[in-house]
Amino acid sequence: MFIYLKFMASTRKETHAADETPPSAVGYPLAEKTSEIAANIAYHAHYTPHFSPLKFDLEQAYYAAAESVRDLLIQRWDETYVHFHKADPKQTYYLSMEYLQGRALTNAIGNLDLVQGYADALNQLGHKLEEIVEQEKDAALGNGGLGRLASCFLDSMATLNLPAWGYGLRYRYGLFKQRISKEGQEEVAEDWLEKFSPWEIVRHDVTFPVIFFGHVEVSPDGSRQWVGGEVLQALAYDVPIPGYKTKNTISLRLWEAKATADDFNLFQFNDGQYESAAQLHSKAQQICAVLYPGDATENGKILRLKQQFFLCSASLQDIIARFKERRNGVGSLQWSEFPSKVAVQLNDTHPTLAIPELMRLLMDGEGLGWDEAWDVTTKTVAYTNHTVLPEALEKWPKAILAKLLPRHLEIIEEIDKRFMALIHSTRTDMEDKLSNMRILDNSNPQKPVIRMANLCVVSSHTVNGVAQLHSDILKSELFADYVSVWPTKFQNKTNGITPRRWLRFCSPELSNIITKWLKTDEWITNLDLLCGLRQFADDEALHEEWASAKMANKSRLAQYVLQVTGVSIDPNSLFDIQVKRIHEYKRQLLNILGAVYRYKNLKEMSIEERKKVTPRTVMIGGKAFATYTNAKRIVKLVNDVGAVVNNDPEISKYLKVVFIPNYNVSVAEKLIPGSELSQQTSTAGMEASGTGNMKFSLNGCLIIGTLDGANVEIREEIGEENFFLFGARADEVPKLRKERELGQFKPDPRFEEAKQFIRSGAFGSYDYNPLLDSLEGNSGYGRGDYFLVGHDFPSYMDAQAQVDEAYKDKRRWLKMSIMSTAGSGKFSSDRTISQYAKEIWDIKACPVP
Repeated sequence: MFIYLKFMASTRKETHAADETPPSAVGYPLAEKTSEIAANIAYHAHYTPHFSPLKFDLEQAYYAAAESVRDLLIQRWDETYVHFHKADPKQTYYLSMEYLQGRALTNAIGNLDLVQGYADALNQLGHKLEEIVEQEKDAALGNGGLGRLASCFLDSMATLNLPAWGYGLRYRYGLFKQRISKEGQEEVAEDWLEKFSPWEIVRHDVTFPVIFFGHVEVSPDGSRQWVGGEVLQALAYDVPIPGYKTKNTISLRLWEAKATADDFNLFQFNDGQYESAAQLHSKAQQICAVLYPGDATENGKILRLKQQFFLCSASLQDIIARFKERRNGVGSLQWSEFPSKVAVQLNDTHPTLAIPELMRLLMDGEGLGWDEAWDVTTKTVAYTNHTVLPEALEKWPKAILAKLLPRHLEIIEEIDKRFMALIHSTRTDMEDKLSNMRILDNSNPQKPVIRMANLCVVSSHTVNGVAQLHSDILKSELFADYVSVWPTKFQNKTNGITPRRWLRFCSPELSNIITKWLKTDEWITNLDLLCGLRQFADDEALHEEWASAKMANKSRLAQYVLQVTGVSIDPNSLFDIQVKRIHEYKRQLLNILGAVYRYKNLKEMSIEERKKVTPRTVMIGGKAFATYTNAKRIVKLVNDVGAVVNNDPEISKYLKVVFIPNYNVSVAEKLIPGSELSQQTSTAGMEASGTGNMKFSLNGCLIIGTLDGANVEIREEIGEENFFLFGARADEVPKLRKERELGQFKPDPRFEEAKQFIRSGAFGSYDYNPLLDSLEGNSGYGRGDYFLVGHDFPSYMDAQAQVDEAYKDKRRWLKMSIMSTAGSGKFSSDRTISQYAKEIWDIKACPVP
């Protein structure tokens, strides 16, 4: 988006002369004309002050501009809210622990079609828009693909005029800000709320009590109530989400935990017991302090579970309150109507507690019986599975649930009991599989656990995977037993990305070329139109324009890399990028081992031989979870290799290795348009979908990758000849692991050379033996190369050789790049959300008139 603003700014005429009178500070909350926008920005600088007067520096200008945009968004948000209330459509409520929004200013003025107006208005005020937007910090509300997907979905929901809400938590310090030192990755708290966020609208009238601990009381009539314990308040903060060129503006509602004045013990404070006096306030602050706090201790597990329940309870209380408000306005309250007005989507297993919480609210709060509450719940809730990794399929100790959420454990146990009874009475052929299917896992009687994915599958009306391969694996492996019970419950919804942020705004030169050749800009909301580029894929005039746009993006990226890393990279080299969460299954280790072998090979070449090599810049970025030791070793290795390679005068002309620090949405908006090769190298069968692969492909970047996740469908759409394929297939992986365990694996000599080169100390004295040991041995925890790096290494290196040859043929490469963009139409989040709306949620567009 930064590039889009810079491009727009460079094409505008100067509208402000030095002797012009500065704009008056007059409020124009619905400003769309340049003069009114400038006046409204000046108004906020004067009358919504956050800084000392007499200053209007970049930071002050950013906040004033943001508040000016927010005026228009609030008006549209109010109109949307009122329209939904009057029209009373069925609405979707999307529950997610993560949202990676990216910068709101750039996206908002882009979707409102006001980039030019704000560029000119700020110019009148003495500032450049492209400098102003750099003042905004990314909201630290997510970690990786899960959160970015949720944000793309919200953009599409608004653009498609769907009645929908997002629900999340307002993390003060997010996951962490990544810093790179000689020791490797360091984690420090995100500071996005250090001052404040101008995009939040605090709703002091929207608060709900959330209970923890306590006990269950049974009344004489058998009804149950959860009483006692800690009671915190959930306060709503709304972030407006505008659709693209539509009036509809929906809301991302973020909850913050609060304690009240009554919870402050004034007597204890005056007695010098300061910590005790504000104990509940302190506990409230902990809930929304950090995304995914460490859970190695029991306290850590309790805090994570508190976060999840806090999101679910506050959101469902809000949803029920809104339903009752609407029903009271149109007649009697019929709970059987709830599923015809409410769809709740669980984004992975983190919001699973929404299931027992909805049951509790209906039974204990509204007086429904079990059967009626169960009917409402199972018709309302749907579940998206995002992973087949065992560690990500949450299992919570029964003892902790009993302590923190005693009523919910009762409900979960009853669901489990009734599910077992169902199988016993209807599927006696499956009784031997019940131990794996049931929700309560008693395989270790001393430490029973609750299987959250099983709870989701049993309780939801629809379960979906996020790519065709992933959904097939769910049905044939992970949830195969459930499929035989409920064959129609399982669907696929291949993920998508918003074309607005991920092409129109972040790569305007390329966007304008696409619009010119397609003779329409309707592709921005109908991405299938990109297939029209195929007829021009051999046109030399398009090749020339395409190459020019890619070079402009590469040059900007080179400037950014120099700015944040101090490494100078050549825009004429092949830009090879891998950016995602650092994880062994995503195999950044395969990438860096390949770069190590390439470096070793270059060192052994003659000067004449090197001249024939395709120069390459390898960029890797992503965060390793703070306690994930091997992932942090990979980050350290990438940086150590780069330090040697980039300072080798013989080699740096032909190879650079750069670690991009603190990868986030705004960084991605610079990296992806400038990329030419994207590494999507996960072990086949382990990546549910991926959405980075879609963003790269959409921007004309070619993929070297395995047949994993959405790679399978991308390759089908863009053409096999435009995809550099390597590695084992998903159905081969179990057999290969077994062969490894039996000692039948014979490593490729190049693989052995790369490891030995690292062990030789060529990249410093750090001990990489524990990391390399994970690739060796035939079995054992942390050994045996579970992710098949060694097996796939030779085919990976062969595919990289194909990349080198293809890049030398510029005409061929440009055609492949055009075909990549042309085949990306399927991967719009507009398509994904349209399918959710029609096939899972049963909701329809409700445009504001």
